[in-house]
Amino acid sequence: MNAQTQTYPETLPAEFAKGHTAWTSPSNIALVKYWGKYDNQIPANPSVSITLSACHTKTEMEWSAAENGPEVEFYFEGKANEAFGNKIRKFLESQLPQRPYLSGMRFRLESVNTFPHSAGIASSASGMSAFCMCLVEMERRVFGLHADDASFYREASILSRLASGSASRSVYGGLVSWGAIEALPGTSDLYASKYEGEVHPDFRGLQDSIIICDRGEKSVSSRAGHGLMNTNPFAARRFEHARENMDALLQAIGEGDFNRFAELVENEALTLHGMMMMSYPWFILMKPKTLELLDIMKQYREQHGIRMCFTLDAGPNIHLIYPASEKEKVHSFLQNEIAKHLPENSIIFDQEGNGPVKLK
Repeated sequence: MNAQTQTYPETLPAEFAKGHTAWTSPSNIALVKYWGKYDNQIPANPSVSITLSACHTKTEMEWSAAENGPEVEFYFEGKANEAFGNKIRKFLESQLPQRPYLSGMRFRLESVNTFPHSAGIASSASGMSAFCMCLVEMERRVFGLHADDASFYREASILSRLASGSASRSVYGGLVSWGAIEALPGTSDLYASKYEGEVHPDFRGLQDSIIICDRGEKSVSSRAGHGLMNTNPFAARRFEHARENMDALLQAIGEGDFNRFAELVENEALTLHGMMMMSYPWFILMKPKTLELLDIMKQYREQHGIRMCFTLDAGPNIHLIYPASEKEKVHSFLQNEIAKHLPENSIIFDQEGNGPVKLK
């Protein structure tokens, strides 16, 4: 299964042998989780996410000629990062059969995040999508490809998916789906799509406050976690369950049913962590502080009737999701009831964003 049918030239034209571009691209937080994949970064089930606003990666890309490319020089927040540079180089090497011109190229990349690396925010989604936006922008400028915006963003999403699955969703703003969904014509396992279904006003401009419960490194990478689904005895039912939750969640978003939305989002988060605990070997990614703060949130919500719910990535930190109309109440809760249990600067206030931005 491959949507990449475009044929690329062997080399860059001489007049474009050097160049520069820059993009910012946001992270995203999945509401229905993608966990488990097939070859070529094909998701085992569809997912839907909120694209964030403040939490994004800025990447500047310079390109030039090289005899034995692709060569990659990568700097993160001003310091050389050979490990991530090698990751990008290997990704580019995987693209050589379709993009032979890469064999004669060298890239110098400078990247910065607006959020702490330890915040439990998907930095691979924002980082890889920012790089892929730069690469597709270069192809548009140099080869005249991806001329219309629809094909430009679709190609950026395809490329981002191959670099890091969830990065495919960071190419668009707002609510974004990835994976073939029967009720949404035009959706695909090969690229993400901006959600065009019915959205109740309460679900426009959703807020996301990120509570950093633990700043340590995860005990298992997302790539390894996906791999564990291949032997998980409950995997097949999980993939069915995700599709059922997807249909119900989209219905709740259209009808403005926040209580149902909250049930589904929290169920997805806990199911993701449950699958990790039921894998071989097993992993517990939540920390004691995660459980303590979730219990405080649940009790406070029941006592005060605030419309808020939590989700978790594959790690210990909490994303608190709520409508814009609840912003004042939720911020008061976070500052008065949650912040006292944490070190300073452990809460990031973010919201639904508009997607990547090309920088001049």
